[in-house]
Amino acid sequence: MSDFLGIDTSNYTTSAAIYESSRNVLLQEKMLLPVKKGEKGIRQSDAVFHHTVQLPEITDRLFGEVKEKEISAIGVSYAPRRVQGSYMPCFLVGISAATVAARALSVPLYRFSHQEGHIAAALYSAGRLDLLNEPFIAFHVSGGTTEAVLVKPDNEHIINAEIVASSSDLKAGQAIDRVGVMLSLNFPAGPELEKLSEKSNAVFKIRPSMKNADCSLSGVENKCKKMLSENYEKSDIALFCIDSVIAALDGMYKALMPKYGSLPVVFSGGVTSNKRIKNYFRDKYNAIFAEPAFSADNAAGTAVLSSIMYDRRK
Repeated sequence: MSDFLGIDTSNYTTSAAIYESSRNVLLQEKMLLPVKKGEKGIRQSDAVFHHTVQLPEITDRLFGEVKEKEISAIGVSYAPRRVQGSYMPCFLVGISAATVAARALSVPLYRFSHQEGHIAAALYSAGRLDLLNEPFIAFHVSGGTTEAVLVKPDNEHIINAEIVASSSDLKAGQAIDRVGVMLSLNFPAGPELEKLSEKSNAVFKIRPSMKNADCSLSGVENKCKKMLSENYEKSDIALFCIDSVIAALDGMYKALMPKYGSLPVVFSGGVTSNKRIKNYFRDKYNAIFAEPAFSADNAAGTAVLSSIMYDRRK
């Protein structure tokens, strides 16, 4: 039996996972970083501190679920994206822990980007890891990223991701969180904003702000501020925010379709756990989505990728 440990210490979630390759089973534990009420984010120094405190706790829980452990390799998220200059201090906590564990166990350590982990987790969750052997379009939609990337097989890194569309300013998750905090919701605001939006029956005609295949989302926050000052129902503001994100993502994909429309399209990232977003793109484009547990930040994809890398390098 071969088990593969994955670790991800992203900006808002401490995550660890074990992939049991022989049974194709994933076990994972995660914990959100604490953010003070009314705050719109967290400083990197605070993120590093909280990951340092939380990682031992979630790994204790994780290994408590596994009776027999035979860790063959460890995978860790080392940066947001696999490009030069992509860096966040919070990932250093995971790298440090993974490096010590790999040396102690005398097993390989593989480094993957946070984005690669998201894509792999979505494919695992959807039962479509076969797509790693062919080109496809992947949307990564979160608080730190709103991108569409062209994914191609890569002999060295498994995933080669080239940005083909992105947000030029605010990211979708940032827009959702800022509007949520504006409406006195807890941060991160995605789940509560979704629940609030379900109380609305409003219908909006939204024209996204686009430049070629790139979108702009800064206007969403400004419009929601105006709606709040004009005493719109909070549920209507929540729905407008979510529908604005849908319109922007749809605008991005429509612009890409003439060149890439024949390729499968995969959605990952915490924002894509929203049921309204998921239903829209599944119905319209037959898009592939992860289950919610594999949409938000997680170490599952990193664990799966370490298994694939291990098999390739035997």
